[in-house]
Parts: sequence; structure tokens; C-alpha cells
Amino acid sequence: MRIISIIVYMDRKKTKAQVLSQGILAEGIMDLRLLTDFEGEVCPGQFVGVYTRSEARLLPRPISICEAQKKENGLVLRLVYRIAGQGTAEFALLGEGAHVDLIGILGNGFPVDVTAGPSDEGLPGKALVVGGGIGIPPLLGLTRALTENGTKVTAVLGYRDSSLFLANEFRQAGAEVVISTEDASAGIKGNVVDAMRENDLTADVLYSCGPLPMLKGVKAFASENGIKAYISLEERMACGVGACLACVCRTEHEDPHSHVCNARICADGPVFAAEEVVL
Repeated sequence: MRIISIIVYMDRKKTKAQVLSQGILAEGIMDLRLLTDFEGEVCPGQFVGVYTRSEARLLPRPISICEAQKKENGLVLRLVYRIAGQGTAEFALLGEGAHVDLIGILGNGFPVDVTAGPSDEGLPGKALVVGGGIGIPPLLGLTRALTENGTKVTAVLGYRDSSLFLANEFRQAGAEVVISTEDASAGIKGNVVDAMRENDLTADVLYSCGPLPMLKGVKAFASENGIKAYISLEERMACGVGACLACVCRTEHEDPHSHVCNARICADGPVFAAEEVVL
């Protein structure tokens, strides 16, 4: 297996975005589309910081980019987020034509060029895209990029219940979709690792985003099955640009500059090769 990573970084800047639309995908899950003046390419897995209007909440809320689309008048970003506090509750009230301040584009993203292993030479590469809860949205843009590159994608999506938000859009993007739910209301009862084991899934590369306990299980599954894995870490952030060191994770190797085994999730991540980080 050979994976070539091409990650495009854009100059970070603060800008004012216009709300094109906002809808509800499931209880507490919002679908926000913004017109921005960001330039360049967005790599699946990157994110933006969204500012509230309250002086009591100065720091931006990090929200992963679900999808990005170039238009003649700018770059349209789709942000799918969960209402989790006062900041995101404020965002949920934004209507068409409203404006909101952003900083972006932040972080790095997933590599999207996948080559099949030696035993499958000449065939399309195979990818597992594994998401749980609000970690599912950033994997939709990744799935579109992978299928456009000719990669065969199986999306394993984990939900608490039968909300199944975005599942049909993964199918429309060309992925085979496997569902797990904690309450057994749809698909396989259990979590995404249970679903992968029950379906005997394998691939050339695995991509994952979701809560930390899920990522630990996914990392172990990938290691057991000899699959190269990339994971996107979720973490509370302050500056979002790597200056404050508030969102660090432990790494297997020492940083050559700081001489400690840490990495900044916002700037060095949020996407890491699974074997590089300690979960």
C-alpha cells in the first residue's frame, strides 16, 4: 500500500461570512451554509473558528467543515454542528442573510490518494470511513473526494438512535453505508467497531472522526488488522491557531522544537496518523 498526502494550507484570516441557509438535520443537529471570501482549496478534515456576538464569549467555537464548494462569488462552507452550549445555541438562531465572523481555514486534513495493496494491484484502493456522532459530518466531504479519486469507500456510521443524519448523503456520494446504533433502533446494535467486526470489513486505509473512546477502539481495530489509519481528534480549543497550547495531545515521538512528546491538535492536527498519537 502506498498513500500520497497532498495537504493544502490556506492563509488564516478573520472574515465575515453571510448565512445562505440553515436547517435542522436531527434533534440538536444544525446544517449551516455560509458564503465566505476564503480562497484556495479546503482539504477534508479542516475546520473554522466561529465567533459569537457576546462579549462574554470571546473565543471562537471550532466547527469542522462538512463540505466546501467554490462559487463565482466566493467559497460556500457547509457546517454541521451540535447545539452544545450558549455559543452554538446562538449560531442556531442565525437566519438567511445574517452575518457571522469566522477565522480560517484551520488545521490540516486527511490524505485522499489511496493505492491498493500488492495483492489487489490494478484495482481501486479501498477505504473505510468511520464516524461517530458529530464526528460524522467532516467525513462526508472526505468521502466525496475519495470516490472522485476512484477509491471504493465503505462508510461505517455510529449513532445513539435512529436519527441517521447524513447517512443517505454518504450513499449519494458513492459509499456503501454500514450503520450502528447504541439503542438497536437501526443497523447493528453497538458501536462502529462492533459493526466493522460483524461485517468483517477491511481496507487499504481507514479514516475516522468521533469521540475519544470510539477513536481508541478504531485505532486498536486498525492495528489488529494491519490497516493504515488516520484519525481526527476532537478537543476544546482557545486560539485555534497553535499559539496558546490549550489543546495538546500526547505523541509517540518527541517534537524537535519543544523536546516534549506533545502536539497541538489545532495546528499540528486535527488529523494525525493513528500510530503517532497516544489516546
